[in-house]
Amino acid sequence: MGSQRAAEERLTPDAAEFVRFCHRRRAVGWPELYDEMCLVASRGLFRGWGPSDLAEHGIGFGLFELPSLAALTSQVVAEERAARRPVVSGASLRAVPTAERRATSAARSDGEPTPAADPSSSRAAPSTRAVAPQLARAG
Repeated sequence: MGSQRAAEERLTPDAAEFVRFCHRRRAVGWPELYDEMCLVASRGLFRGWGPSDLAEHGIGFGLFELPSLAALTSQVVAEERAARRPVVSGASLRAVPTAERRATSAARSDGEPTPAADPSSSRAAPSTRAVAPQLARAG
């Protein structure tokens, strides 16, 4: 327990940046993110820092450092997710039913609703395609 507390005290803002960097590279949770952190550290992809450089900032990959690394990772991932949530302030969103959208778009330019869009009409206007063949047969 004492070594975990000592590791937590050594964590620097750069340690949180390292976790954030790894999470942005691969947006996964623990333990997959741990694998990504190991890869990044072994290749020096974060500021050219390897495992020993990261250890100076409180990032350790050993068994006894895992609890503090997992806690930091959890905190950083929660912050990243909160930052990505859409914020709707003062706006009210309303779903418009399909029939209402059709009625609005079918209205004439002079403001009078067409028979198909008139809500008081119980029958829609007949299609001209269906009427035209009937007239041709009658004549």
